Amino acid sequence: MNKEVLVDQFFETLINGDRPAARALVQKVADAGVPAAKILADLLWPTYEQIEKLHRHDQLTSMSHHLATRLLRTLVDQNAANLTRGKVRGRTVFACCGPAEGDELGAQMAVDLLEAGGFTVTFAGGGLPPDEVMSQVHEYRPDVLLMFASAPGDLPIIRQTIDTLHEIGACPKTQIVVGGGVFNRAEGLAEEIGADLWATSPMELVHLMLAEPEHRATDEQRTVGRKRRAKAA
Repeated sequence: MNKEVLVDQFFETLINGDRPAARALVQKVADAGVPAAKILADLLWPTYEQIEKLHRHDQLTSMSHHLATRLLRTLVDQNAANLTRGKVRGRTVFACCGPAEGDELGAQMAVDLLEAGGFTVTFAGGGLPPDEVMSQVHEYRPDVLLMFASAPGDLPIIRQTIDTLHEIGACPKTQIVVGGGVFNRAEGLAEEIGADLWATSPMELVHLMLAEPEHRATDEQRTVGRKRRAKAA
């Protein structure tokens, strides 16, 4: 079946809260021999993006959004159990996200693929106080601090976290990675606030984190906060 047609059909089952039909559609794709990672990439993630986009633009009622995100999260959980696990990479990731249900759903898909890619992931979800995030990073010193599917309201906290890590030289080996959410809607933002890597989807995220584990932001790339730092100096 055409990918776009399949996504449209799946979308309709989700916003209507039709649990049997949604499960049956995903199972039909799996029975056709499609691997779980490809189901996530070609069906679950595109449908999630469509739901979130329509909701942001007030083209989806709160009821439909709640029905869709809760049902989709159940199916994402079930699909995760079928992901093929790759070799252990020896890299640890501490992940967090925006506070909304949709933010956590997007981040969960990223975390699922990272685990399948061999990363060891701790996922804290959204709505965390910035001091607790910093405390977690300081104590456990993960190889990667991942902030995926963040909301616009999270930006001050993300900027503050990156500022603090850079300015006091804390956890210099920790790579700061962002993606999805607000970063997909504001081109150049991830680079400007000083993230080391950024990705638009879970699939791209895994690819970049595997390919560029040593990549770090440069002073020249970061523009947000530059005037404030110069004035302080």
